[in-house]
Amino acid sequence: MPIKRVVVLHGLYMSGFVMKPLCLKLNKAGYDILNLSYNTLHPDREKIFTRIDDYIGDMSTALVCHSMGGLVARAYLQNGSYASSHVKKVITLGTPHKGSAIAKHMHDKGLDMLLKNSLEFLLSENHDWPFNAKLYSIAGDIPFGLMPLLQRGSRSDGTVLVDETKLVGMAEHKVFHLSHTSLIYSRQVMNYVQQILESDDQKGSERRV
Repeated sequence: MPIKRVVVLHGLYMSGFVMKPLCLKLNKAGYDILNLSYNTLHPDREKIFTRIDDYIGDMSTALVCHSMGGLVARAYLQNGSYASSHVKKVITLGTPHKGSAIAKHMHDKGLDMLLKNSLEFLLSENHDWPFNAKLYSIAGDIPFGLMPLLQRGSRSDGTVLVDETKLVGMAEHKVFHLSHTSLIYSRQVMNYVQQILESDDQKGSERRV
């Protein structure tokens, strides 16, 4: 069944407002959108998961997520509800699937108060993608942010290391020459997301744009 519903999840310190341009493009392309805002410092798993469940029902759905939103999506799939079995694709933009090096640095420096309960997601140490839903992981490589100061010579979008966006079992990994936040607003990325939603299953690969 073709995907017609899309759940959009924003990243840390943000709200659904920042995802509106992407949502507008997908809506114009014929997709029904749930742009879900949640408190990133105090994420209420039960509330978030229930809203997603109620929206999906038994319809084929994709999750499109920026940064921490991709980790929330993973937790949702791990929860294993009936509705989650209808998630066919997960598309992540700058998500630190292996855990966030910046969050770990802040945690080690005793700065948990700045991240609060987001740490339960950001300090995760995942290495594979075990779900039936296919993962399409998008990364950026313009290091505009703190990461170059923390890890000199690293390849990142300024906030998330490119390596943190890679998992064994993902369907595709693609790198755009963009910074962490600009991944949300890039026309190239928006077109790629729409292409994934419209396409049949793709062979696993890694590409740089």
